[in-house]
Amino acid sequence: MARVIHVFRQPDRFVAGTVGQPGDRVFYLQAVESAKTVSVTIEKQQVQVLAERIGSLLEEVHRRFGAEVPEDVEENDVDSEPLTVPVEEEFRVGTMGLGWDAESSAVVIELLAITEGEVDESVVLDDTEEGPDAVRVFLSPVKARAFAERADRVLKAGRKPCPLCSEPLDPGGHVCPRQNGYRRGDED
Repeated sequence: MARVIHVFRQPDRFVAGTVGQPGDRVFYLQAVESAKTVSVTIEKQQVQVLAERIGSLLEEVHRRFGAEVPEDVEENDVDSEPLTVPVEEEFRVGTMGLGWDAESSAVVIELLAITEGEVDESVVLDDTEEGPDAVRVFLSPVKARAFAERADRVLKAGRKPCPLCSEPLDPGGHVCPRQNGYRRGDED
């Protein structure tokens, strides 16, 4: 079967979002352009890494190429709307690629589907016929910074961390390794 690459050159939205309650959330990245919507499932840690790396990439682009890169974004630039429904998973993200397209002055994010074997690096940010399905999104520096800001907010909207071990606190507490197994709750 031929590889499917969903390309969003000027997306109306590219956001991180969740479905479910804290502690039982499923993370998604969703790209919307005109009538086309693609949602992919992603791990929480992958969202965190992507947001951090976008910040690092923008700093590097500014340093090396002198490109106009915002340090912060205006509140109205950050998309705070929920995911577009219905949320239908296209695939689960395995490998991610991140780059800078100097021609269009855009951050390029590529999300590749999980595969059985190892992914050949040559298929990342490439249009080869072979390889896993992918979503490729082009974002202006402002939209990239806004994506990272929203992703950070989505990550922080989860369960509060334990003040001792930083593991997430369930509503009933958790077994804290720093307390020798004593079960900590919110009231502690």
